[in-house]
Amino acid sequence: MTGRRRTPTTVLRAFLRPTRPARAVRAVRAVRAVRAVRAVRAVRAAARSASVVAACASLLAGCGVVPGTTGGSGDDPITVMTWAPENTRSTNKPGMPALARAYVRWINRHGGIHGRRLRVLTCNEHNDSVAAAKCARRAVKENVVAVVGSYSQFGDSFFPPLEGAGIPYIGGYGATEDEFTSVLSYPVNGGQPVLLAGLGKELAGSCGPVSLVRPDSIAGDQLPGLLDSGLEAGGHPFAQDLLAADDATEYSAQAEQALRQATANPGKKGCVIPALGDRTDTFMDSFRRVREDYPAVRTATDLGSVDQTVINASGGASGPYEGAYITGWYPASSDPRWDTLKKVISEEAFSDNRIDPADAGVQTTWIAYTVLRTVLERIGDGEVSADTVRRTLDDGLKVTTGGLTPTLQWRFEDALSAAGFPRLVNTDVTLQVVRGGQLVAARRGFVDVTQTLQDADLP
Repeated sequence: MTGRRRTPTTVLRAFLRPTRPARAVRAVRAVRAVRAVRAVRAVRAAARSASVVAACASLLAGCGVVPGTTGGSGDDPITVMTWAPENTRSTNKPGMPALARAYVRWINRHGGIHGRRLRVLTCNEHNDSVAAAKCARRAVKENVVAVVGSYSQFGDSFFPPLEGAGIPYIGGYGATEDEFTSVLSYPVNGGQPVLLAGLGKELAGSCGPVSLVRPDSIAGDQLPGLLDSGLEAGGHPFAQDLLAADDATEYSAQAEQALRQATANPGKKGCVIPALGDRTDTFMDSFRRVREDYPAVRTATDLGSVDQTVINASGGASGPYEGAYITGWYPASSDPRWDTLKKVISEEAFSDNRIDPADAGVQTTWIAYTVLRTVLERIGDGEVSADTVRRTLDDGLKVTTGGLTPTLQWRFEDALSAAGFPRLVNTDVTLQVVRGGQLVAARRGFVDVTQTLQDADLP
């Protein structure tokens, strides 16, 4: 259960990459492939346009919007989709589609975007690969111009239908590898890679021995390398790597082992870092029961495993997360940069308790719709379709989010292409701490972990 990490021969999946030279070759090939795809699409688009013109001429009648496109008239709503799991026994993100509906009501009540109304379709992804693919196929059938601000762990199920139809995926939660590699993905945060790398970097100077508790799974095998890259950047030894079942109902044995290792140096307070996703809360419940038998330690995790809704559900200030350090993608919810989000919720969804402005999913959806609005404003009075939205994003569009993220711009020649993350454009993290049951800023500003990710020794 302990040790540095599994051997490099382990078969890996989520977020994992081959060795650095292979990654560089793969990145170059990816760029060439993208350019080839764009060229083919351009030829096809030209052919389709020629066919439409010919058809119009032969019919001696005026042609309007080509069937399957949206926004050729100011009277046509621009249709988008948002999906997330709801009412499941595992991860639930009901606030994401709920906020999408509130945002669209708010936009339309204020005149739309360039006089055009928005229409949002929502879909319950059910934390299921079949359901995720079904949501994507519905998006294709409904001719949506983009999927915006959504959550799913099944990128290998939902991306193929979207890619086949050329529908961009704007502002996913960062839960899958595909979100940082697909040519149609436009992420607004750095997912778990930046959170763990940033967590290691932030804790390197304040922690004694570090114990990482992570899933004993293929997906979990990449976590030690990400955390250790941050620890190493701060001059700290690697973490002790403790494996745990990702479907257990209690973790007393792992909690005791983590505490023994983290308290091995009596001269410096150690740190315990659970990174078990949905099971982190289960681990912390076991940890709370056994920690009294050991010297005090710090606890820390990331917003990929814990957010304000989890903290609230576990008891707030009296719960096991009080005092824990947590890395996030965005400023703390108390930051005034979230005031417009809170205003929209107050005006359009005041009684909807599914929407918590402190929830990372809600925040991600808000930023994703900010990207969509910027795209539509750039298109102006032109045709709005999946193709034009995608081309606008690919043509160097820069999106500002009021300081909630760095300026966003998606290019295939960015610094992390060779490291295996060609679509990862936001490498900033924030450090927060739970005080009085609330996530608040532990330090001011963002920390950029680009170099840390480039240096990460991933299997």
